[in-house]
Amino acid sequence: MMKLAFENGVNFFDNAEEYGGGLAEKNMGYAIRKGVAEGTWSRKDLVITTKIFSSKAGPNAQGLSRKHIIEGTKAALKRLDQEYVDVLFCHRPEPFTPIEETVRAMNYVIDQGWAFYWGTSMWTAAQISEACEITDRLGVRPIVGQPIYSVLDRNKVEFEYVDLYKKPSISSGKSYSKA
Repeated sequence: MMKLAFENGVNFFDNAEEYGGGLAEKNMGYAIRKGVAEGTWSRKDLVITTKIFSSKAGPNAQGLSRKHIIEGTKAALKRLDQEYVDVLFCHRPEPFTPIEETVRAMNYVIDQGWAFYWGTSMWTAAQISEACEITDRLGVRPIVGQPIYSVLDRNKVEFEYVDLYKKPSISSGKSYSKA
């Protein structure tokens, strides 16, 4: 499936630690390695993302604490059999961990070379703004977001996030852009 997609112009492949209990990442990792071995693509041709929030691997394998972000990222990379992902998403907002801890952990992951960038998935505009205020002091802002967006659910992208689009330091990436 990835080969067919790539041959038709798709190079962005998204995953999450919780998809299929980690099996989706293992399958994607296999497909990536196979594509490289067959000469279909090189790793640098692909944009690989995954999301951290819940792996069901134990009581600490959930949420956006520093512990779970670091251990979850290492586990995801092992399942993918990759040295890095291009973007690591915080899959959902997590009310029990201070956003500053999450931001610091994501910056640590980037500093280790395990991801080039980080982003948010399913966060509210207020949560994204709070994270950006903290990153102004601490380091790297999230570059992209993944809100739910479909014909049936357009609210976040078309209404709630409007003020985010006006901030020049927030990338108009995958979902912050209305295009």
